[in-house]
Amino acid sequence: MIHLLVAGKLHPTGVARLEVLKSEGVKVTYIEDIDEPSYADHIETADALVIRTQPMSAATIARAERLKIVSRHGVGYDAVDFNALNARGIPLAIVGDVNSVSVAEQAMMQILAGAKQAIRADRAVRDLAKWGWRNQLEQREISGRNLLIIGYGRAGQKLARMAAGFDMTVRAYDPYLQSKGWPDGPVKPIDTLADALKWADCLSLHVPRGDKPLLDATAFAQMKPGMIIANTARGGVLCETALAAALSDGRVHAAGLDVFDVEPPTRDMALAHHDNAILSPHIAGLTEEASERMALSCIENAMGALDGTIDPELIVNKEALE
Repeated sequence: MIHLLVAGKLHPTGVARLEVLKSEGVKVTYIEDIDEPSYADHIETADALVIRTQPMSAATIARAERLKIVSRHGVGYDAVDFNALNARGIPLAIVGDVNSVSVAEQAMMQILAGAKQAIRADRAVRDLAKWGWRNQLEQREISGRNLLIIGYGRAGQKLARMAAGFDMTVRAYDPYLQSKGWPDGPVKPIDTLADALKWADCLSLHVPRGDKPLLDATAFAQMKPGMIIANTARGGVLCETALAAALSDGRVHAAGLDVFDVEPPTRDMALAHHDNAILSPHIAGLTEEASERMALSCIENAMGALDGTIDPELIVNKEALE
């Protein structure tokens, strides 16, 4: 009997799909908790694992004697010990294009809210002593502004189309995609990050986390004064300390962040004290619609890996497995 282990709460549509699998003879263990110990005790007999954002360490992988697939409920896999999976020959799958619209909309919202200083505007109404803030003219238009998209994948390309509707001029920085083959369309690449930052009035991040921040203090110094930043990618892609300083000195007009170095953030996170920072709790891909698509997709990937029907493009480590 196939044992499917699901670690983390799924959309009700996904839960209904699990019930169908049970009726078809699949053993399903469904654990809503999002910590590693809660599912680790069940890993030894699991043939497939669906996992959300909780860690999967080498120690847990070592216990997974029957495991043939790890299917992520999402596209990131920072918390999974990638090398340990490769050493065991276990594929890691991510969902396909299920949340790019949600992420692009969140980035567009961050850009608009930053330009219009949404938090300060809200406070000027709730505290009428601040009503006069409106005359400082901190609100800006985005029409005619230059938008730089860093990482021109699915979400970045959808954001480009949205921004074009606001009459923004859009260009992108993505060295990997530029070497692989740039997609058709009006958005042209910029060769270097330094040139891109000097050109942009606004930027949106759509890249994985690297060994060090892509936007550090040096990068912030290269930006035009008054930059608007949107980050729906990953914490650690930009330096939070450098961003806080840039928000204070005006180098950055406003920033929207959905992801952080530490999640949930600590109480002393500097960005929490800036009312020109629009913060959200890692929800860009967690709309009702995207959550439903994601739940079904990660289950389909898990079962598809077992019967050989999974789309190979959704397996992250296929080169290592080969």
